[in-house]
Amino acid sequence: MEKEENIKRLIQNFKDNDDHVRRQTSELLEEIGEPAVDELIQALEDEDRNVRRGAALALGEIKDERAINPLIKTLNDENKWVRRQVSGSLGNMGDAAVDPLVDALNHPNWRVRGGAAWALGKIGNKKAVEPLIKALDDESGFVRSGTAWALGQLGDKQAIEPLNKITDDESTFVRKVAKVSLKRLE
Repeated sequence: MEKEENIKRLIQNFKDNDDHVRRQTSELLEEIGEPAVDELIQALEDEDRNVRRGAALALGEIKDERAINPLIKTLNDENKWVRRQVSGSLGNMGDAAVDPLVDALNHPNWRVRGGAAWALGKIGNKKAVEPLIKALDDESGFVRSGTAWALGQLGDKQAIEPLNKITDDESTFVRKVAKVSLKRLE
């Protein structure tokens, strides 16, 4: 019980305005590892965005599979910095996160779909190629750009034709990302 209370107090350090304090807090929680996971998962719902972001960072460093689904849920966070950290943390989870992230490509919320695409690109598992190719048709430019980037990271030649198709996308950013990804695949 005392250890849980110490972990809870440590998590509150993410509220500090000093980036150095927040980074050290994350490193300490990473050292604690598995015993901190449950409290960090709860902290993903804290009202303070820095706590949510810090919890996501620490969970991504600890890489405990119990955090995958709560992190995916947090891809829908109202704060873009929290969402970006969550995507990065999911990308750190490795192959264990691939199936849940592929499922998240079909989530009703574009933020979740886009974050899932970016995380899949970071993981780099070829199992994600076909679902990502399908996601290039998403209604959201954010999702299409994340998907194009991810396909470039995966380096699978079957993505060349689908990426070529979106080089005339309505979104300038999607077009640019598609072209950069195509260069990676050449």
